[in-house]
Amino acid sequence: MSERGTAAVVAGIRDLLPVLRERAQEAEDARRIPEQSIKALQETGFFKLLQPTPHGGYESDPVTFYTAVRDIASACGSTGWVASILGVHPWHVALFEAEAQQEVWGDDADTRISSSYAPTGKATIVEGGYRLTGRWSFSSGCDHATWVLLGAPAFDDEGKPVDFCTYLLPIADYTIADVWDTVGLRGTGSNDIIVEDVFVPKHRALSFVLTSKCKTPGQLVNPGPLYRLPYGSVHPSTITAPIIGMAQGAYDVHVAYQRDRVRAAYQGEKSAEDPFAKVRIAEAASDIDAAWLQLTHNIGELYELARAERKLPFATRLRVRRDQVRGTERAIAAIDRLFENSGGRALRAGTPLQRFWRDAHAGRVHAANDPERAYTMFGTGTFGLPVENAMV
Repeated sequence: MSERGTAAVVAGIRDLLPVLRERAQEAEDARRIPEQSIKALQETGFFKLLQPTPHGGYESDPVTFYTAVRDIASACGSTGWVASILGVHPWHVALFEAEAQQEVWGDDADTRISSSYAPTGKATIVEGGYRLTGRWSFSSGCDHATWVLLGAPAFDDEGKPVDFCTYLLPIADYTIADVWDTVGLRGTGSNDIIVEDVFVPKHRALSFVLTSKCKTPGQLVNPGPLYRLPYGSVHPSTITAPIIGMAQGAYDVHVAYQRDRVRAAYQGEKSAEDPFAKVRIAEAASDIDAAWLQLTHNIGELYELARAERKLPFATRLRVRRDQVRGTERAIAAIDRLFENSGGRALRAGTPLQRFWRDAHAGRVHAANDPERAYTMFGTGTFGLPVENAMV
């Protein structure tokens, strides 16, 4: 898709933000994103940003996608989270064999896919594919999807684990258990997926060994630079981008509120005249900007290397993961700093700031945001030692 076309998608998203902002409480109360919001996002073309062009997608650069995610999350944290998760899955499906892609998009280019990658199920290798069984949690937006990506180890007939794969299943092969009831990201509908001894054909399984090497069967039909990017860069950034958006949303509502706030405990002092409030705003703004600039710079650098058909340095991939978790930390720190300076009225149920605060902290506990693991990988690589982790 042309830059002009992708710019139109981002512009359409920004036009939609006031409506998403108004529906934020509705999403939280329903524990899922309103269907009309998903439909509106679809109409902007958002879900096709990372979808391959042979299947009606826009195959845009990843920075455009993350920019749209950030903007959505700045209006509603839950909507931004679900949009990011559902929006990145077309990129992942594009790495599967052509037959699998055709099954997903052949009859409907607007097909949506949810996921749960944690290895809480088990696959047994059989003739022609796998038998898959298990229960997976945290499948954000699954009520708006008709396919799912599930992670699980693969065992041979002797019961030995021989691979780890992502399995692609249609909705007829799984059930959804409505269990999502949380203090943050309440509107994401991140329910459980249950699979009971289902056959998954070989073409709908993708070895993580191939994924981590950026050498996947889908590249035969999707040779563009987008699909040569590392999973360990694209997916973790998909988690951090909406959290940065939540921080931006919290910043915007905080500044708007503080502009006219009068602090009764300080002889009617206006918050806009409080020098300490100004310091907190400046610190938060700097953290948000730093998080966003590093994320977009790093992903943009990888994408340009892929466009030039150059090798993606492992040191760069490690830096992407380092700055991704650091970006989450900075966004959380910014929200905390603002929340602490917002006064008791910010605690009221239904106010945007406390919702952004809860949503961002809920996103922080995602496995992709474990800073010690990412920092250890970076340090290990810096010392020239082997890094044995697929999430790079």
